[in-house]
Amino acid sequence: MSRPPLPPFTDETAAQKARMAEDAWNSRDPERVALAYTTDSVWRNRAEFVRGRKEIAAFLRRKWARELEYRLIKEVWAHQGNRIAVRFAYEWRDDSGQWFRSYGNENWEFDEAGLMRRRIASINDRPIAESDRKYQWPLGRRPDDHPSLSDLGL
Repeated sequence: MSRPPLPPFTDETAAQKARMAEDAWNSRDPERVALAYTTDSVWRNRAEFVRGRKEIAAFLRRKWARELEYRLIKEVWAHQGNRIAVRFAYEWRDDSGQWFRSYGNENWEFDEAGLMRRRIASINDRPIAESDRKYQWPLGRRPDDHPSLSDLGL
């Protein structure tokens, strides 16, 4: 299975890959997201280690059961060859109604078919007031005219 764009990445294709990942994660569909990774993909997400598509999908089901009304924006930080570094922020609320903005960085490594074989994520959560939310679009894909992380000062 091939997942264009393929490495080595240019500025344009790295941004395209980041937006495709953002769109998939905003779908909150664990099986759809898992298809972007190799069958033996290795993750570090915070302090949790995940391996393979089945564990990725299970991880995402747990995540989105806890992180309600999840909305994410990713932005390329750097890229070289088959690697892309992104920064991101996402907003969500817990089941008590407390809102959070989670900030982080991811390092991605892709195989020759464009599937991600390694994902290393560092993430910090910050409680926010509902009135401080910046991501107000309907659940799903971020609209093309919505400001980026840089535009929002994040």
